Amino acid sequence: MTEPSHPLVAPDFLTLTLGIVVYLVGVLLTRRYAFLRDYNIPEPVTGGFLAALAIWAFHAATGADLVFEMATRDRLLVIFFATVGVNARLSNLLAGGKALIILCVLTVIFVFLQNGVGMLGASLFGLPSAAGVIMGSVALVGGHGTTIAWAPAIAAEHGFPAALEAGTAVATLGLIVASLLGGPIAKFLIERGKLIAEAREAGRNGIAPEADAAPIDKLGIMQALLVVNIAVILGYLVHGPLTATGVKLPLFVPCLIMGIVLSNSIPLIFPKLPWPARSPSLSLISDYALSIFLAISLMSMQLWTLAEIAGPLLVVVAMQAVLAVAFILLAIFPLLGRTYQAAVLSAGFTGLSLGATPTAIASMTAVTKHYGPSPNAFIILPLVSAFFVDLVNVVAITIFLGR
Repeated sequence: MTEPSHPLVAPDFLTLTLGIVVYLVGVLLTRRYAFLRDYNIPEPVTGGFLAALAIWAFHAATGADLVFEMATRDRLLVIFFATVGVNARLSNLLAGGKALIILCVLTVIFVFLQNGVGMLGASLFGLPSAAGVIMGSVALVGGHGTTIAWAPAIAAEHGFPAALEAGTAVATLGLIVASLLGGPIAKFLIERGKLIAEAREAGRNGIAPEADAAPIDKLGIMQALLVVNIAVILGYLVHGPLTATGVKLPLFVPCLIMGIVLSNSIPLIFPKLPWPARSPSLSLISDYALSIFLAISLMSMQLWTLAEIAGPLLVVVAMQAVLAVAFILLAIFPLLGRTYQAAVLSAGFTGLSLGATPTAIASMTAVTKHYGPSPNAFIILPLVSAFFVDLVNVVAITIFLGR
């Protein structure tokens, strides 16, 4: 069958609607099959991966590509991290400083190990050493964005013309593996150590139990939306000047920071002002944004492109997954103190090391829904993955490429 010259394009609003449907399918499957709940597989991962398989079947039957417009998806990511910032308490951040420093140091070590494994895989299959960097921290810790940024130079200057295709495939495979591994790793650590959530005074993700049981009304939703929108607007205003000075950070980072600033200043200045931090209304907005973002991200994966260039890539990604799991069990979890928070961060590190920050947060959310809250983990992990990893990764990539 002749493949059409133009793909089928799903408009942005249709993409959003399909994302909601895909998420609800994941919810239904999770409710029906206990192993999905037991191993903390996030609902949008289940629904999104099933949708990606269905789209692959459609592609195989018709030869047509289905492409999704995803402007709303990207906005949902920004909204989600703004809610994380609004929920943050400065006292909690200060208390979690030691864990943040330890995780940063371990991340540096892991990035170099990951490139070492990538280069080992490249040598096993007779590929140039630059391919090992692509199959290492460029595609895995760096993800799709770093792959797109580095692949053209690697293809032109280091004798690996398939850099973009290989990097994109490895990044996609890593996302799938990370989505499936984070929950089971945390389950193993928590149940083996009989760990209990420390923050019993809080509900899921730091929401007080009485607030979690409180009704969600129109006023609460509108107040929470207003605060989140203000955090996003301030984040945009900060992001522009930072970018102009050459500081490249994802947009969600300044939005996260502005949420933290607002939530740790406005309630002190205006103590009688209703504030939505750790409220059920803010939790609803946060869950919606993350769930639909992840559902759209996974359903839009073109799995047939992986099948076309599998082989060595599958082997190298498997090697990288073994490295990540071993590093988590032997370094991350013990050095973070073998606590419940360490187990939650271990689930998150799976996403940081193999997938993406939203995947990490989704895995941690599934774990805390099942076992109890760990508010600091939801601040520590994004700070490491947003602020720190990209800087370390640039240094590591440059060293391994010999530039």
